[in-house]
Amino acid sequence: MQDQNNEREFFTLEDEDGKELTFELIGVTEYKNNTYYAMIPADAADDAKSDDGFCEYVILRVETDENGESTLVTVDDDDEFDDVADQFDDMFSEEIDYDGQ
Repeated sequence: MQDQNNEREFFTLEDEDGKELTFELIGVTEYKNNTYYAMIPADAADDAKSDDGFCEYVILRVETDENGESTLVTVDDDDEFDDVADQFDDMFSEEIDYDGQ
């Protein structure tokens, strides 16, 4: 995803093992009063491509902690994840230029 200045947004996140990983934000959507980010690993963008040429992405929900700071959390509920993934899939398929123009 690119902002109005054509700049890409990157986030450094820590996994459950304490390892820091950098992700690129490729999409944002709202679902049931929550904000969700679609992200791809920044250093593995080419490796994340599936057989059809699309990058596989992770979905994280934005939550506010007790200090009022935004944090990103994994979506553990399968139904919630599937619904949000459908929204992102629809969004990304609309962005594809099928005519090559």
